[in-house]
Amino acid sequence: MKLHELVPNPGSKKKRKRVGRGIAAGQGKTAGRGTKGQGARSGEKGKLYHQGGNLPFYRRLPFMRGQGFTPINRVEYNEVNVEQLAKAFKANDEVTPETLEAARLLRDPRNPVVILGRGELNVALKVRAHRVSRGARAKIEAAGGSVELIQ
Repeated sequence: MKLHELVPNPGSKKKRKRVGRGIAAGQGKTAGRGTKGQGARSGEKGKLYHQGGNLPFYRRLPFMRGQGFTPINRVEYNEVNVEQLAKAFKANDEVTPETLEAARLLRDPRNPVVILGRGELNVALKVRAHRVSRGARAKIEAAGGSVELIQ
């Protein structure tokens, strides 16, 4: 096979339709635009959402701020920072969702708990939570504590 023998697959290349080239070309006179009206004129074809004078569909809908929907399977966490743990617990205390609820650190006790790394921790704690951020884990373990994830 040589370079000059290469050809595209049959049917993969299609000739451009040359409109407005006379009656014999099949697309003469109005060139596929019909007769009169906005679509027959040159230039602008009208606005994207124009619906012939009706109130456009996107304006008939109620305002949807943000993403436009609330994900049905989104998990809402109770966020607790290590600085809150340092204030609420003594050395070698066990930190669980139940003890956090007793310390009034949870917004909604039915939701899982995530420990975040804001602040400093200087007491060793045994932390049991649903999620622990990387920074929080490093601070808890640096203070001599331990981290255990629960389901």
